[in-house]
Amino acid sequence: MRNRSENQITLVLIRHGKTKSNEEQRYLGKTEEALSEKGKKEVLEYKTAQGYPAVDCLFSSPMERCLQTAKLIYPELEPVCIPEWKEIDFGAFEGKNYQELKEDKRYQEWIDKNGALPFPQGESRESFIRRCEKGYQRMLKEIAEMKKYSMDMGNNEIEGRRGKKTIGMIVHGGTIMALLSQYGDEDYFDYQTANGRGYICTWTKENGKAVFTDIRKL
Repeated sequence: MRNRSENQITLVLIRHGKTKSNEEQRYLGKTEEALSEKGKKEVLEYKTAQGYPAVDCLFSSPMERCLQTAKLIYPELEPVCIPEWKEIDFGAFEGKNYQELKEDKRYQEWIDKNGALPFPQGESRESFIRRCEKGYQRMLKEIAEMKKYSMDMGNNEIEGRRGKKTIGMIVHGGTIMALLSQYGDEDYFDYQTANGRGYICTWTKENGKAVFTDIRKL
């Protein structure tokens, strides 16, 4: 009988480092913004402290802040971009912080509904989760192609250790919350994480359904 662990995939979900907007606690979604110097420093310090595990291959949101973070943590790997993993569109709230929004009735209503309402002129949580899930399915197809190429070339590097694979994912805080709430067992906001940190979990199937198990913080 084959050992179940042979086919397990370990996922490492890492939120990008800080940007200036993150430092100012502004909603940063579709706007392109580079990492701040503080953000770069924090990522490199955590890397030096061996806070990030080694991965066999790397996937990323195509946004600049994620690609910069990927290069800092895993400079030897070329990330595969997943366009569906761009951050949620905050609409009218984009670029603003609590102090600038607290008198906005639309913002107060959004808070009162625990973030369940669509962002004005932006995206709903439900559509965002569906988009991120499509990106996850795209990633699985990419992994399958890598595995096929590895087998065709007689190369076991991507195949990993007896079928085990560790996949790095450099994404946004919202992307992490979307994916873990979709495949884990907690709610959306339960999976918030700081910049440069994230979660490790195991992808597996239970009763024919994909699930994330053993979810733990980096």
